[in-house]
Amino acid sequence: MSSPNPLLAGLRGRCPNCGEGRLFEGFLKVAPKCASCGYDLAKADSGDGPAVFVILIAGFFCAFLMLFTELKFSPPIWVHIVIFLPLTLGVCLGLLRPLKGVMLAAQFSNNASEARHD
Repeated sequence: MSSPNPLLAGLRGRCPNCGEGRLFEGFLKVAPKCASCGYDLAKADSGDGPAVFVILIAGFFCAFLMLFTELKFSPPIWVHIVIFLPLTLGVCLGLLRPLKGVMLAAQFSNNASEARHD
């Protein structure tokens, strides 16, 4: 049996070591260890990386749609609020968990650890 691609496993929210166990215990809380292989997931920390990528990707996507809508149709401001506020929230929440999984899996695949000052 071959080992799974850690980045694809992280994207799916699975353990980057075995590809089967759950990576998350809640929406964004990382599980302490993999239920399938016992890999220690508690030491993983993605920091602000996923949030930065979500802001960049969702911001570009939603700002482009807002600008296009404004220039093409010129709707009143309440239409922008009714359409794009929920869309922006949905895109951000939809991207956050997969991108956090990818960042954690990237740490795993690159054997990242805390800096040491020897």
